Amino acid sequence: MKMMMTKILKTKSSASLIIVAAGNSTRMGGKKKEYLPLNSGTVLSQCISSFLEAYSFKNIVIAIPAGGQKDAENAIFSDSSIKPLLKDTALILTEGGKTRQESVFKALQTVRLQRESECKNVKDDFIVLIHDGARPFVTKKIITDTIEAAEEYGASVPALQPVDTQKEKDENGFISRHLTRENLAAVQTPQGFLFSRLLDAHKKAAEDGKNYTDDTEIWGKYCGKVKIVDGDSINKKITYPSDIPQQKPDVKKESKMLRTGLGYDLHKLVEGRKLMLGGIEIPFEKGEDGHSDGDVLLHALTDALLGASGMGDIGSFFPPEDQKWKDADSKMLLKTVWNKITEKGWKLENADCVIALEKPKFIPYRQKVIESIATILEVQSDQIFVKAKTGEKMGKIGRSEAIEVWATCLLSK
Repeated sequence: MKMMMTKILKTKSSASLIIVAAGNSTRMGGKKKEYLPLNSGTVLSQCISSFLEAYSFKNIVIAIPAGGQKDAENAIFSDSSIKPLLKDTALILTEGGKTRQESVFKALQTVRLQRESECKNVKDDFIVLIHDGARPFVTKKIITDTIEAAEEYGASVPALQPVDTQKEKDENGFISRHLTRENLAAVQTPQGFLFSRLLDAHKKAAEDGKNYTDDTEIWGKYCGKVKIVDGDSINKKITYPSDIPQQKPDVKKESKMLRTGLGYDLHKLVEGRKLMLGGIEIPFEKGEDGHSDGDVLLHALTDALLGASGMGDIGSFFPPEDQKWKDADSKMLLKTVWNKITEKGWKLENADCVIALEKPKFIPYRQKVIESIATILEVQSDQIFVKAKTGEKMGKIGRSEAIEVWATCLLSK
């Protein structure tokens, strides 16, 4: 098997994507449809960008014709937006086979080789998506719905209910069976699966001598049922020249999901402890009294992010009664939670925090704190803001007996 590395980087995501583009496009008059111009690049580059804008993939493997690496790279990188989108993703070109089934099998083996090159103890419980390179207008909703359903059920596929009444015909061209339209589904891609089980199923399919039309058929024979999620008519497969639109369809017609989160935390200030805010040590004679390092700002922000994503709270992830979190670095705690949130497809639009603190003055350290949080969350510093208020010498805040933080955030998906 020939594997051509175009770019390899490590990323926190566990999902892989296979794009099948190894055909010869005979119905396009000899022109390879995946390489035809579309918008600011090509059909293939539009396909790749649709996935990268929707989800963070560990790697993307593209099955291409033998000897076609240069043509494929030209088609991909003709769009200047692709390289920035690939900052955390491995892009691998691999030679396909004579059939779609062979191409997918080879690509699955390439995924295995690439993961083993990074880590010998490869975990097989990750999701792999299989997508046709001639479907450039796949929506973010289809991508995330397919991943989530595959995680829950093991296999999933987007599909549409046929508009026309369907009939089955015999070899002589007569209707042999009247089908119930409500029970039919016209499947699309991407199709999502648990990787190890799909790879094993493809191994068996390669030996049984049967030609399968898609991966759900292989999964259905050797693994079980496939969950259907809603497809979209915009996610059409380009087959003929007339299928390429003059203008890009509105792939963002579905509204973006927005969620807000609110976090709050309060800690005593005591002598003998460091004052940690946003992962930065602030010089002061007192610090937060807490089970971990006491970083009240990061704790409140962590709760806000978990609340917005609907994934729990900081106590459910890091119970205070568990001694392994004693004096834990709150930057690590936030990073652990944020990795899990982004794996679900969430992105941070902005976060805003208020610190109630009498002393010391926060303004001299604000920019360092903002940059520290932005680094942890891998976002731009202008997406984070932190401000401080005093207690006007009243109450526990005004007496420098405690520090209090409120944090809000806006996530999108």
